[in-house]
Amino acid sequence: MTRPVVSVVIPCLNERETIGICVSKARQAFDDLGITGEVVVSDNGSTDGSAEIAARGGAVVVHARERGYGNAYLAGFRAAQGGVLLMGDADDTYDFSRVGDFLAALTDGCEFVNGSRLRGTILPGSMPWLHRYIGNPLLSGMLNAFFHTGFSDAYCGMRAFTRDAYDRIRPRSSGMEFALEMIINAAKAGLRSTEIPITYYPRRGESKLRSLKDGWRSLRFMLLYSPTHLFVIPGLAALLAGLLLMLSLLFGRPVVAGHPLGNHSMLLGALLTILGVQVLAIGLQAGTHSLAERFDKDNALLALFYRCFNLERGLLIGGLLVAAGSAVYLYLLVLWWSSGFGPLFQERPAIAALVLVVVGVQIIMSAFFGSLLGLKMATFRDE
Repeated sequence: MTRPVVSVVIPCLNERETIGICVSKARQAFDDLGITGEVVVSDNGSTDGSAEIAARGGAVVVHARERGYGNAYLAGFRAAQGGVLLMGDADDTYDFSRVGDFLAALTDGCEFVNGSRLRGTILPGSMPWLHRYIGNPLLSGMLNAFFHTGFSDAYCGMRAFTRDAYDRIRPRSSGMEFALEMIINAAKAGLRSTEIPITYYPRRGESKLRSLKDGWRSLRFMLLYSPTHLFVIPGLAALLAGLLLMLSLLFGRPVVAGHPLGNHSMLLGALLTILGVQVLAIGLQAGTHSLAERFDKDNALLALFYRCFNLERGLLIGGLLVAAGSAVYLYLLVLWWSSGFGPLFQERPAIAALVLVVVGVQIIMSAFFGSLLGLKMATFRDE
């Protein structure tokens, strides 16, 4: 049996009004292009006869037992036989007769081709204004800022890629985050990507998107996928702000709007410093862990991190900070003893000593955790 050049994979959940149209358009595109192709419909529990309609139209129907947008695609891609995979929704909002445009982009040397509704044509009634002018541009902009993806419409459901590219993307998400994960992983894998404008049509039937819920899930996914923006940047900002505030109070008399800062500001600086170190440590560990598990090429970054911050160096740095804080406490104890255990009025040095001890212990514990994580990653690389 001849292997198909392209597999059009369509997830389906109760789309009897349109699934037959989508299958017909894709098959007609194969005939017009003179290529061998297949349509794989991944049914996700339809109860309206959608699967039967797709099968009668000539599609290969597979049944995704676990519900979810991502699960449906994962099942469909596993069943697909083509060297090129093209995905799109079953509600006839995407024009499957444009298979040739995506294939042409792949033939020109691209490995991942994303459609763009925002740079193409959005027909009246096909996209709510909240999605078109706020949600999609805002979240796509965040995606580009976090992961340097370069796509104007990260939520476009019509895209094509080679089989090798899909194997390098390795998507795992079970729900609506699947589309975002593909874009992010394509960028992380260094795939040659492009974007082509497409026309977006009004859908028939009820939409399965939930604006607020799906928007939050998208934002959550991007943050969890980018420990740098979730942990490292906020942690580093808090640490620097806390240190600046504490040092200015230890060695000077800062005045803001005509009012001198006092011990309450010192406590705020201590809080920011301690929180900053903790959040920064979590971010560094989370970042190296996620990079190592997802892409082999990032193991060099993991190795570099553990060479710079291994257990021994962490213990040394943390131990020195604890010793410095303890020395300040000892000095304050001597002062208190020499004054006959009367009022000391050394609140700011005491707060600084507290920060040194707490941060030192944090670094020591983080070094131990990093060492444990390094053992796990070494095991992962050996498997």
